[in-house]
Amino acid sequence: MTLAGTLEAAETAAPVESLDVVAHMLKEHLGAASVSFLITDFNGSSVVRLGAAGSVETGESARRIPLRGTLYDDVIRSQRPGVQDQGEGALVRIVAPVTNRGDAIGLLELFLPTAPDVETMREIGETAHALAYIVIANRSFTDVYQWGRRTVPLSLAAEIQHRLLPVSLACEAAQFAVAGALEPADHVGGDTFDYVIDRDSVQLSVTDAMGHDVAAALLATLVVGALRRARRGGAGLEEQARQGDQAVREHGMAGYVTGQLLRISLLDGEAHFINAGHPWPLRMRDGKVQQIVPKVDLPFGVRPTHPYRLQSLDLRPGDRLVMLTDGMLERNANSLDLSALIADTRALHPREAARTLIGAIVDASHGHLEDDATVMCLDWHGAEYAQRDAATGANLADASPPSSTGPTTAGR
Repeated sequence: MTLAGTLEAAETAAPVESLDVVAHMLKEHLGAASVSFLITDFNGSSVVRLGAAGSVETGESARRIPLRGTLYDDVIRSQRPGVQDQGEGALVRIVAPVTNRGDAIGLLELFLPTAPDVETMREIGETAHALAYIVIANRSFTDVYQWGRRTVPLSLAAEIQHRLLPVSLACEAAQFAVAGALEPADHVGGDTFDYVIDRDSVQLSVTDAMGHDVAAALLATLVVGALRRARRGGAGLEEQARQGDQAVREHGMAGYVTGQLLRISLLDGEAHFINAGHPWPLRMRDGKVQQIVPKVDLPFGVRPTHPYRLQSLDLRPGDRLVMLTDGMLERNANSLDLSALIADTRALHPREAARTLIGAIVDASHGHLEDDATVMCLDWHGAEYAQRDAATGANLADASPPSSTGPTTAGR
């Protein structure tokens, strides 16, 4: 059960059967009564068990297992394996996180005849880590993983919207950890978020297209495509904003999109952003949450043509930055103190903080949002944590970067 052997065995199988091959290897090697993989759904509130390829009926909706109050929830939040031993004669249950760079993809669950020793737990942990790479490598070839993530049928607008999001909703690096979460309204409102890591920077964006349903999703597709095209062509934030604005004006049929673009240098921590008529970001520093008040330019697509101003952002190691859309501020949730909730979740990983914020808005709105709710949560550790000694290759920083927001590097 070496990492290389696990990956090699999975690669020889068909994409839809790769998980089954690994499950069979674990079952034989550890004498497990059963082994299964559970994948998290789109909003991270439940998991779906993916059984053997022949036993999964993808013509029906996936069976949702709610996370709240379960061992699954504890393992995902802590990113540490959970062991449940009910005594002599009972099978021992082990649940391990399947995570890559902070993106909680799912869980590996085993039932063993006896309590595992340290070496067995190490093998289970390594296999769970390998499973993350196996899912990432195979999900572009099959719809099975997508089927498992949708526990309710998606509308056409929601399908388009989900395809605009980054493949991994969370990411960790030495200098930062970032995660996004989106809860569509009853009638999809065109929210999106995006991030990318370049050699010397991390770039984030949050956008909100006017309108609802398919029209909003198409408008969102237009602006996200324009922003990505400009960014991938090496354009700076100002040119990205200009091209996004031009695309909406020329093809958006009189629609408009609000947005916020952010770029942080991974070399020196210098941060700049552009605000196109978008809700202001929030920054938590030393446990205190403050709204950042920027110069606000017109949304993308609003005439006449106008320049976009590049603004500096004061971002220091230990800060948590929260970018959101106006669905997080909707009137049904006006009793919710968002700043207090951000402060209360400071010890959580950005992935869990983002999900908690979204969950609070959904609960306050009694499960029915009038507009999409989107949040991106970024923990900035500092550029110095990427510095390496040229001679030894050793990391010059401590293993765990100091942060006023608490631990953020629990995921692999």
